[in-house]
Amino acid sequence: MSFDDPIERRGTHSAKWDMMEKVYGVSPADGIPMWVADMDFRPPECVRRAVADMADHGVFGYYGDDASYRDAIVWWMGERHGWTVDPAHILTTHGLVNGTGICVQSFTAPGDAVVLMTPVYHAFARVIEAAGRSVTECDMTLTEGRYTFDTDQWEAALTGRETMFVLCSPHNPGGRVWTAEELEAIAEFCRKHDLILISDEIHHDLVFPGRTHIPMATLPGIEDRLVTMTATTKTFNIAGSHTGNLIVADDTLRAKLSGTLAGLGLSPNSFGLHMAEAAYTPEGAAWVDELIAYLDGNRKIFDAAIADIPGLASMPLEATYLAWVDFGGAGMSAEEAASRVEGQARIAANHGPTFGSGGGSFLRFNFATRRALVEEAAERLKSAFSDLQ
Repeated sequence: MSFDDPIERRGTHSAKWDMMEKVYGVSPADGIPMWVADMDFRPPECVRRAVADMADHGVFGYYGDDASYRDAIVWWMGERHGWTVDPAHILTTHGLVNGTGICVQSFTAPGDAVVLMTPVYHAFARVIEAAGRSVTECDMTLTEGRYTFDTDQWEAALTGRETMFVLCSPHNPGGRVWTAEELEAIAEFCRKHDLILISDEIHHDLVFPGRTHIPMATLPGIEDRLVTMTATTKTFNIAGSHTGNLIVADDTLRAKLSGTLAGLGLSPNSFGLHMAEAAYTPEGAAWVDELIAYLDGNRKIFDAAIADIPGLASMPLEATYLAWVDFGGAGMSAEEAASRVEGQARIAANHGPTFGSGGGSFLRFNFATRRALVEEAAERLKSAFSDLQ
C-alpha cells in the first residue's frame, strides 16, 4: 500500500467528505476537506485482515475474554512509550469523546467546572457543557510562535467550582509535545487544587522526529488522581470503530469509572477490539513509522506554502497531522480569512473560535491525505491570498 493511493471517500458516509458542503458550503465535487481529524489512508494490512477474518467467519456475537486485547495494549505502551501498564487497569470505552463524557459523569456533579487549557480540542467543551457543567478556560501564551503556559497565571481564572482538569497531550490543535517539566507543572496544579486529571493522549503515536511523548502516568506522585485516555483509532485511522481505553492505576478512581460504565450499560464493540489488537503488533508499528515519515513530508510542504503568504503563520508542529494557522497578521478579519479559504480556495478547515479562548484568528487544517492533494491545497491557498504577496 502507498499513502499516495487515491481512495474515493465521497458517497461513503464519510463525515469529512460528505458533510463539508452542509457545514462549510464547500462542495465535495471540487473541494478539499481538511477539517475532520481522520486520514485518507487505509489502515495497515494487519488491521484489514482482522476485519476480513471476522467477515469470513460470519458470526458477529458478543465479545468475550479480552485478555489478548489487554496484552496488546500492554505491549504497545511498553514498546512504543516506555510505559509499564497493568492489564487490570484498562477500561474500554466507545472512543475518547465518550471516554471524556464517562469521566465527567464519574468525577463531577452538575454545576461543577472543568479546567481546559485553551485553545484546545472543541469536543471537550461540548461534552462538558452538555452534561450541565461549565468550562474554566486557562489560557496558554504564544511564545515565539508556539504555546507555553504559566500555571501561576491560571489562578485568577479559577472560580472555586473546579473539580477536574482535561489535558490534551500531545496538544490539539497546537501540536505541542509537552516536556517533563511542563507535565509536572500541570500535575502540581492539579494536586494544589485537588483536581482529577484526565490526560487525553490519543495523538501520542503521531510525534515527529526529534520529539518524544511522555505519558503523564510515568510521572511520580500523580496516580491517585490520574486517568489516561488512549486509543488505536487516531493512529491507525480506524475512528469509525469507536474504541478507546481509560487506563487507571488508582483503585478508587477505576471503581467509579466502572460503576458509570455499568450504569450506562456499555460494553465493547467487537470490531473495534479485534482491529485494535491487530494494530498493536510489530506489523502495525512498522506501518506507523512509515506513516510518520509521510506525514512529516506533508507537513513541510504545507508549512512552506503558508510561509510564502505574508501575514500567515503556521505553528511549528511537534505532533499530530493538524496544522494550526494564524491569519491574524493578514490584515483581515477571521471571517474574511475563512471566507477566502472556503469560497476561493474551496477548502474546508476548522474555525479557530470553536477551540476556545485564543483561537479567534486561527484555522486548523488536516494534512493527512495524499501528497498531491496537500500540494493542490497549498497552491489554492497561495492563489486565494495572492494579493498579500
